[in-house]
Amino acid sequence: MKKRLTIGDIANELGISKTTVSFVLNGKARENHISVILEKKILNYIEKVGYRPNQFAQGLRTGKTKIIGMMVEDISDPFFSTIARIAEENAYSKGYKIFYCSTENNTQRTKDLIDVYRTRQVDGYIIAPPPGIEKELKELADNGNPVVLFDRTLPGVDADNVVVDNYQGAYNAMQHFITNGYRKIAMVTLNSDQVQMMERERGYRDALDKIKAPYRIIKVTYHDDKQNSIREIQDFLAANRDLDAVFFATNYIADNGLESIRNLNLHIPHELGVIVFDDYNLFRLFTPSITAISQPIKEMAEQVINLMLERLSADSEAPKQIKTLVLNSSLMIRNSSVPKPGFPVTAPPKRTGGVIQAPIRK
Repeated sequence: MKKRLTIGDIANELGISKTTVSFVLNGKARENHISVILEKKILNYIEKVGYRPNQFAQGLRTGKTKIIGMMVEDISDPFFSTIARIAEENAYSKGYKIFYCSTENNTQRTKDLIDVYRTRQVDGYIIAPPPGIEKELKELADNGNPVVLFDRTLPGVDADNVVVDNYQGAYNAMQHFITNGYRKIAMVTLNSDQVQMMERERGYRDALDKIKAPYRIIKVTYHDDKQNSIREIQDFLAANRDLDAVFFATNYIADNGLESIRNLNLHIPHELGVIVFDDYNLFRLFTPSITAISQPIKEMAEQVINLMLERLSADSEAPKQIKTLVLNSSLMIRNSSVPKPGFPVTAPPKRTGGVIQAPIRK
């Protein structure tokens, strides 16, 4: 394996000090009275030999690695992958790079990954946190590391965060069902203490309370074996044949749920209305198309990275005021939740931007 060049190798070859090479690499030649001729000689040699600075060592000298660590639940999920891509583009334009990884919503895995990022001396942390990492987040903040949480919060953790109003999104979706005549509405959600999931469930419950309808909720295991998950949802639907609608709390739960519905030969929406929290492109291509709660992914990603860059450029000695940004979702009304036959609609739907928008009461 070819030996990696060091600043010392360059200095020895050119007959100058390592400090001089370091000043040139860090753009400080002028302020340290290094001549233009010598600076050009060093830069030409560096280009000739293809030298690349050791970012870790450079971080030790400058206190900045220009790297941000990003931790998401599942990088293959369209929601998280899109946020990561947009954040990466914006960070790169400001001279930062993003290292990202998946936590699988596993507490110990997340703690281990935080340790890896600490070793790499990343400048800041962007995290969609699982429960149980409160201590680690407090330690990061106490050590002066900027931390921005997104998608969900952790109670008792004082960190900047960017979230969607999960409660109102779920509540509005249930109101849409109710307005269109659905009354026996089930919810399929995660068996999880994640704040955003509890808020979606709270929105579901409060909307059903308004019409004095019973809750029917099934909680499935996160990233369970696909066939187990399909079977569990299928058994639930088969045991509750009187249901007229179902609300899936995430799009990856909906993937298994829609397969369960097909296996039971239930017709959407004539036998079962469907709404999903988290929209993605395939839902509009389904037959029938699937009504979904769309999160403002682009806005969330931009707010997350802007907040992080703001913290990285701020005076570390200045008092910090925690920021919480709560964004609104949109209900993308499609064919899976059309009014039940014979049920009067209070107002005709309006078409806006190619998406049917029906009245949503808060």
